Amino acid sequence: MTRTIVESATKTAIIGFDQPFCVIGERINPTGRKKLAAELEMGDFSTVEADALAQVAAGATVLDINSGAVFSNKMAEDPRYADNNFVEPPLMKELVERVQAITDAPLCIDSSVPAALEAGLAAAKGRPLLNSVTGEEERLELVLPLVKKYNVPVVAISNDDTGISEDPDVRFAVAKKIVERAADFGIPAHDIVVDPLVMPIGAMGTAGLQVFTLVRRLREELGVNTTCGASNISFGLPNRHGINNAFLPMAMTAGMTSAIMNPIALPVPASKIAEKKAEIEAAGIFLPEDMDDETFCQLFGLGSTKPRAGKEMEAIRAANFLTNNDPSGGEWIRFNRAPAKDGEEGRGRRGGGRRRG
Repeated sequence: MTRTIVESATKTAIIGFDQPFCVIGERINPTGRKKLAAELEMGDFSTVEADALAQVAAGATVLDINSGAVFSNKMAEDPRYADNNFVEPPLMKELVERVQAITDAPLCIDSSVPAALEAGLAAAKGRPLLNSVTGEEERLELVLPLVKKYNVPVVAISNDDTGISEDPDVRFAVAKKIVERAADFGIPAHDIVVDPLVMPIGAMGTAGLQVFTLVRRLREELGVNTTCGASNISFGLPNRHGINNAFLPMAMTAGMTSAIMNPIALPVPASKIAEKKAEIEAAGIFLPEDMDDETFCQLFGLGSTKPRAGKEMEAIRAANFLTNNDPSGGEWIRFNRAPAKDGEEGRGRRGGGRRRG
């Protein structure tokens, strides 16, 4: 069975056909997160550290670290900050070191800048996953030597110099090309994790069927593990969690072995809690004065005031159980066990049954 080994200094994650699904947490990524990018520009890594811990607590197996920040204010002072080749390498090194200092989760080094990839590889302990190489000739020549030099696995994205094809046969051919070129560098197929590129179902009605077929081919014909940006499938649609929850188990049964995704259900914002309370009060319902916001959110189905595992994680855990990658359902039971209330930690019933008189 194909197994891709990703390691930190003390922990191993295995991506494989006979392994539980590997969740690669995507939140340490300033792209599209202006607040996070602004914090990083000021040297503030508190959100990065909080996201790292929250994702691990939610069940992420590997943490993706992306250094694609834009430092708008510094650009005005120094034109070099307009160049990602200048910004990303030192930022990637700092991100890796900060995350490694607080968690032992294996890492995925993620950048479009080769120098940032190498900076992350040099700083990372163990055997990180590299994200990514494509079928573009220039990218192959820049990234594959790094993969060989550091002896790490790599994500291979199925696009090339012609762009992203809507034809799944073309995307398969690109993946095959990458695997073959990697072999020329002495990189084995089990160290290639192919991203077959998931298209939005809202734009292409066959997107789901395409990726399921592609994943089966990649497994059966190339013997490689696979991954994807899981949320791409639901882009632009309402109730994205509902679509993602259906897509992930279906992709898993087709043979997909990992996904780059957000494992966290974000906390309910205070504004939404206040809005709901006003709605209830307007309906003439009186709430106990001592009811805290967490109890209120649970009672009225808003979610939680704390980060917690998202619904997609529930779907993945159930699929692991159903495909016998969670023997006896131990992980499913732990995932669904109600958290202990304040003051009850460590307490429990003895004997597990009713005492007979």
